[in-house]
Amino acid sequence: MSGSTGRKTVSVMRGLMMLCDTCHSQVLLEKLVDHKNFVMDHEALFDTICMGCTDINRPLIDDMLGSSE
Repeated sequence: MSGSTGRKTVSVMRGLMMLCDTCHSQVLLEKLVDHKNFVMDHEALFDTICMGCTDINRPLIDDMLGSSE
């Protein structure tokens, strides 16, 4: 995985989350985003995205989950 080239974004409560094409398609298919491309159920989003997307968004995910690291 090299950087964020070709990634798409969805809005979450703490910013923008970068997703690969596959995860972005899955998020749209499962209707996790509203008409403004905002994800209300971040836990469902975390369950949907792949490990690569989880890794690249780790600081944001930790912040959203209240991690103290």
